[in-house]
Amino acid sequence: MKLTAVRHTSVNVPSGVCYGFSDVSLNSSFQEEADKVKEKIKGLHFDQVYSSPLSRCLLLANYCGFENPTPDSRIKELNFGDWEMKSWMEIDKTEAQGWFEDWLNYPAKNGESYSLMKQRVDDFLNELKQKNNKKNICLFTHGGVIRLIHVYTGAYAMEESFDFPVEYGDVFHFEIR
Repeated sequence: MKLTAVRHTSVNVPSGVCYGFSDVSLNSSFQEEADKVKEKIKGLHFDQVYSSPLSRCLLLANYCGFENPTPDSRIKELNFGDWEMKSWMEIDKTEAQGWFEDWLNYPAKNGESYSLMKQRVDDFLNELKQKNNKKNICLFTHGGVIRLIHVYTGAYAMEESFDFPVEYGDVFHFEIR
């Protein structure tokens, strides 16, 4: 299966604020950024298009000509729970310390750990692989999900998944076997 993963465009959220599961607005540069994404995927044919149900992904999918992508909550960003829309300075220092010491396994309060997120992304990819073995699939999703697709394909270990850039509006191509 061929998989194209598209990260949403930049968001209107101050740097240092946790916003994984939150439905945040896009920057005023959306159209300019979205035009670049549209150009990157121009001419590609997809048998199925999926999107995170968050508006920052759905809006980009629509802008790129995919008016009815299949929404799937398993390809949402990390759930920061009680930390959503808080800056790192506002988060309880003890909780934040635990997360920084073991970000793979330590969940945000009432949220999820990166390992739990990996389980839901793996579940989504395993289901896709089972149903669409020889198809071209496109996902409009988030940076964390794209990093975990790299882990899924064996390109990186989980611990290394933040060692490479995944910029707003980036497009990645994968072969899922």
